[in-house]
Amino acid sequence: MVALHPMITVYGIPNCDTVKRARAWLAGQGLDAAFHDFKKQGVPAELLPAWLKAFGRDRLVNRAGTTWRKLDEATKAAVVDDASATALMLAEPSVIKRPVVYWPDGRWTLGFSADEFEKGALSAPNKG
Repeated sequence: MVALHPMITVYGIPNCDTVKRARAWLAGQGLDAAFHDFKKQGVPAELLPAWLKAFGRDRLVNRAGTTWRKLDEATKAAVVDDASATALMLAEPSVIKRPVVYWPDGRWTLGFSADEFEKGALSAPNKG
């Protein structure tokens, strides 16, 4: 089992507008959050099973994003199960919907929603 930390962790890409909004919201609430940069640190392969369980591959793989649209049709068609989705996410981290956020209460959220972040903030012992 993966050891999770009792703090907020944001996974994504720093230049993603949604990641920027999420991080700004957290900072505005005085909440400390670790940031895991897919571009610099890679996709944490050991967490993909938990993300797939929490969200399902159809939500986790961002089929509306630029990266997906630039993929060739054969690559897109090959994403038929969790194993093929995992292989794609490891090869093309930008295809993952962002941000993926881990909350201290053990929940995961995908994307940015102030309502969902409010719920997560209630479990955060680390107000700065």
